[in-house]
Amino acid sequence: MLKPILLACTLLISVSTMAATATNIANQAEKVSPLLPGLTVPAITLKDKTGKNVVLAERFAEKTTVLIVYRGGWCPYCSKQLANVQKIEAELTELDAQIIAVSPDSPEKLAETKIDSPNYQLLSDDSLLLSQALGLAFYLDDKTATIYRNKLGVNFVSLEGKAKVALPVPAVFVIDKQGLVHFQYANPNYKVRLTESLLLAAVKSVSEQ
Repeated sequence: MLKPILLACTLLISVSTMAATATNIANQAEKVSPLLPGLTVPAITLKDKTGKNVVLAERFAEKTTVLIVYRGGWCPYCSKQLANVQKIEAELTELDAQIIAVSPDSPEKLAETKIDSPNYQLLSDDSLLLSQALGLAFYLDDKTATIYRNKLGVNFVSLEGKAKVALPVPAVFVIDKQGLVHFQYANPNYKVRLTESLLLAAVKSVSEQ
């Protein structure tokens, strides 16, 4: 099993309304550089399932945030993770924590999900801005991209008008009201996810500070 990667990253985000702009994308999952605890999440605006803009910094300011970055609703491991986190939603709420789950899925795809809770929001990072800001984005090799497209029917974001595609390494962050990361788990092995018990412990630790 690959070990979770804990490396810092510094980057400049460039915004494009037409296509994703590659500013911080690793050549493979094992080479991503996730944002470390002690660093602040860059200011990013995403969209909810209705297409409405959501300013992450404003959401972070409301309460402690469990930020989940996943590959998409098409990924069974991601769907299982979201469902498992939903099971501990009440306990997270008691700790005054909210859940924000982000993927490259379009707002239209997010609207198809069965998760519907005021304390558990799904957001679209279809231009991979947040994935790059968090140091999680990586390019798929051509063979994998072809398999995913043909067998799963997944529509990935093209980067700078090119056919090469990218995804985020699945990750979980616990973030305080100032946008500061207190806990981070990122693993290039997408089949291995953070346990709910460890997540609860991390959130409890932040809530007690």
